[in-house]
Amino acid sequence: MATAAAKPNVSDTATFTYTLRLSHLVVAILVVQVVCGAFFIFDILSSIFGLRASPINWQLRELIEISAVAGLLLGSVLGFMALRRTENRMQKAEGQVRLASGAFMEVVEEHYDRWGLTPAERDVATFAIKGMSLQEIAGLRKTSAGTIKAQTNAIYRKANVSGRPQLMSLFVEELIANDMR
Repeated sequence: MATAAAKPNVSDTATFTYTLRLSHLVVAILVVQVVCGAFFIFDILSSIFGLRASPINWQLRELIEISAVAGLLLGSVLGFMALRRTENRMQKAEGQVRLASGAFMEVVEEHYDRWGLTPAERDVATFAIKGMSLQEIAGLRKTSAGTIKAQTNAIYRKANVSGRPQLMSLFVEELIANDMR
């Protein structure tokens, strides 16, 4: 099956350009902060060790100090912006995970309906999909491992699969196919 070439997303391009410009600005502010910090350290050390023979022009000193304060303030603002942006991305990712989780359960329920699973078989199938052993499922359902084994075999038969890995692959393949559409 031939797939169409992916078209560039204008929103992604704009976001990339914005991020690139922001990173250049951050680098410039960091350079200002480093230069000003180096000046202040040199100034303190030269005062302590008497390395400087003549003082610098007071206008230059004021300009350096103002630049340092501006760099610190801009660094704080950009740090706050980066924190907010990271929080927004995290919330968006969490929302996508919730949607994917909900979509997965919808796919699972659709398959259960199609296969005609009983309520007990649905519970057992859900626990099996979650990776629980037969003994763990038996403990949760307060029944014997033999009963759970019989129920899993009925589930596999109704789903037309040979075991748990194939059962899982049915759901994963459908989610991947839905995501690609």
